[in-house]
Amino acid sequence: MKIILVGYMGSGKSTIGKKLSIFVGIPFYDLDEIIEEREQKSINSIFKENGEIYFRKIESQIFNEFISENNHFILALGGGTPCYANNHLALQNEDIHSYYLKTSVDTLTKRLYSEKENRPLISNLNSEELNEYIRKHLFDRNHYYLQSKYIINTDNKSIDEICEEISNYSR
Repeated sequence: MKIILVGYMGSGKSTIGKKLSIFVGIPFYDLDEIIEEREQKSINSIFKENGEIYFRKIESQIFNEFISENNHFILALGGGTPCYANNHLALQNEDIHSYYLKTSVDTLTKRLYSEKENRPLISNLNSEELNEYIRKHLFDRNHYYLQSKYIINTDNKSIDEICEEISNYSR
């Protein structure tokens, strides 16, 4: 089974993926961690040293290699992954169960503000700027996220409830 988790940064893809791995008994991978391992540097460093275009190119390459070379996995994508290089087309593959973890702007703002120093694209924004940034990005990215086969609204749900919902769809 191939499960791909899609959503904006802070939507809980990695947290849900780790727990879901226990629920369904298949390994969890985080695309950003795979990229960091392959490149031998952090995502932050890749952005700073090589720029976003370079990052998006290797992100797409590694993503497509991973889904073609592996059969049983849960994979959390980066928030921008579906939006570049036609990566969103993979979300419709017959053998892939793709899930958009849809999270409200206010929830995302609260989560991301407390951890913004770890996220290169938002590290210099105040709370109000962050909220506006998220609104704009969600507007731009929504089309790509909605290419997922299933939409899971995550607001006011526990991690276990979300995992249960995903595992029910994946049967």
